[in-house]
Amino acid sequence: MSVRTDVHDFAAIGLGPFNLGLACLTAPVDGLDGVFLEAREAADWAWHPGMFLEGTHLQTPFMSDLVTLADPTSPYSFLSYLKQSGRLYSFYIRESFYPLREEFSDYCRWAAAQLPAVRFGQRVTEVTYDDGAYTIHTGDRTYRARRLILGTGTPPYVPESCRGLPGDAAHNSRYLELRDGLRRKDSVTVVGSGQSAAEIFHDLLQDIDTHDYALTWVTRSPRFFPLEYTKLTLEMTSPEYIDYFHALPPAARDRLIGAQKHLYKGINSDLINEIFDLLYVKNLRRPVPARLLTNTELTSVHHDAGTYTLGLRQREQGRDFTLDTQGLVLATGYRHRVPDFLAPVRDRIRWDARGRYDVRRDYSIDTAGTGEIFVQNAELHTHGLAAPDLGMAAYRNASIIRELLGGTEYYPVEKRVAFQEFGI
Repeated sequence: MSVRTDVHDFAAIGLGPFNLGLACLTAPVDGLDGVFLEAREAADWAWHPGMFLEGTHLQTPFMSDLVTLADPTSPYSFLSYLKQSGRLYSFYIRESFYPLREEFSDYCRWAAAQLPAVRFGQRVTEVTYDDGAYTIHTGDRTYRARRLILGTGTPPYVPESCRGLPGDAAHNSRYLELRDGLRRKDSVTVVGSGQSAAEIFHDLLQDIDTHDYALTWVTRSPRFFPLEYTKLTLEMTSPEYIDYFHALPPAARDRLIGAQKHLYKGINSDLINEIFDLLYVKNLRRPVPARLLTNTELTSVHHDAGTYTLGLRQREQGRDFTLDTQGLVLATGYRHRVPDFLAPVRDRIRWDARGRYDVRRDYSIDTAGTGEIFVQNAELHTHGLAAPDLGMAAYRNASIIRELLGGTEYYPVEKRVAFQEFGI
């Protein structure tokens, strides 16, 4: 094993868009030395590759890229990527603020390739602490750093009743690799309530005539909630709302997050309308074997001879029923999980009563209170719906950089951007 004897100012673990944005924004900061560790190899690295459906796009504008809202002059901006790719004029003529999902992933790869601080193929196995620094162990190297920034992401969530199922049932994160096989089945069921479930249902609905399968969409939600994207609602992804939310009692914050899911987990309203229009057109020729079941919760799954029998419950009626399907796609979202490699330093981390990170307003979680450990997108329960929002990533990174620099604002950190007042 190769041992690094130099001590970095910080080590960032995980390379999703949030830590990648931090890598871009710290690159020009003189005197700040960091290293970014990613388990996947560079050739395998992509952002949600299982959902690169043709034409699907981000639900936030291109200004919510890795850097622009902190530094519009950065060479790592999405517009710089378009210019170097020879597509800037095409993007301008397209007249859409929303980058394609596959395009945004390619932009992230383009940025990562320019950053010498990024280390691919470094799967962290353990983090320990001694002599005033953290030691980060990977399969073949050891790094030392005074601070940690955890950007390990949210792994796919599979309900308890669906774990370890035989056959080819899978989370939507693997949808593209399974799509051809699903099209050959007699029946396919999509379980989930959000954007991914809607995109997969729409994708399969387009080919339902060609491949002649029955298609069902099962959602626990009482209706197909559109993502609320009105401008005063968008002000809830603001420094002021984070201040307000963070100051609430934990129980009140948990209640709010439960009630606000459609504000950040809803379905693009245009896609909802496209699904209806597609159903309408296809039913002109013949009744299409497509069902949309709302208020329906998945309670059990059994597999036998290539068929899944789903135990379902209509929640408002309180009635149980079953549905047989050959194909099963679980668009059941992502949930944060504390990485096992943190076990040796758990005593250096603040925890709340429910075993989650107790995240300070400045995104730190260390018990020392000196800004030793920070988190990226693991603070939904403390900072509200701004946590997973791409548009607030640059703000969070500018805030973390300020803490890394001992209070110096290398990038201006906004205090007020909203017209409305959230509290007294």
